[in-house]
Amino acid sequence: MRKLIVGNWKMNGKPSCLAKPQNFDEIYPSQDRGHLDIVICPPSLLISGMEDLCTNANIQIGAQNCHYLDKGAYTGEISVTMLKDFGVKFVILGHSERRAMGETDKEVSLKAIKVVKENLTPIVCVGENLEVRKSGHALKFVSEQIKSSIAGLSKGYVLAYEPIWAIGTGVTASIDDIKKMHINIREIIGPDVKVLYGGSVNKKNATEILQVENVNGVLVGGASLDMIDFALIAKAAG
Repeated sequence: MRKLIVGNWKMNGKPSCLAKPQNFDEIYPSQDRGHLDIVICPPSLLISGMEDLCTNANIQIGAQNCHYLDKGAYTGEISVTMLKDFGVKFVILGHSERRAMGETDKEVSLKAIKVVKENLTPIVCVGENLEVRKSGHALKFVSEQIKSSIAGLSKGYVLAYEPIWAIGTGVTASIDDIKKMHINIREIIGPDVKVLYGGSVNKKNATEILQVENVNGVLVGGASLDMIDFALIAKAAG
């Protein structure tokens, strides 16, 4: 299964960042990474300007969220069809930072179904907080979250496991914890869906994480803003 390396820029970026796909390609040329899929998910304002630049660098472009309806009186929202018109191929859904603002499993499911219907790929995020982890119920919590968040889907999506307590904290789940969770996830979704790990992934730990069984790639946060670091993470996929 081809490894998938996804960079989530979150609410970071300015016009000068439009040069970053070319910078990445200069550091890690496309002819050397035909075995990988690279995705950058910038803030929505940068998507239009990055479309051709990403294409030229053999990088796919993604979005960080969407609405499940095509149009209407939904101030501040962006539809899947709008994203599709600007070359978006992937959409991150259900990130813990969105869930913290009130997004529910049901909303994630509706969005994921719509994204697949439009022939784009949703990256559905799941993960437990520190309280759940300490209680010993992480496997059960994530299992239930997966079932609710991908309800109505059997294929066409990517799943990303991001333990909330490891996102942006510099703390990474142990290799044993990652292995156990990814085995659990694989038992739920079957053998054909890619499963990514996310949560303080960086150039120092990427190699070890990407060697874990059932880890088919990584969802990278802050480290994806630095093209040298992001390229080193991608190279760690082999």
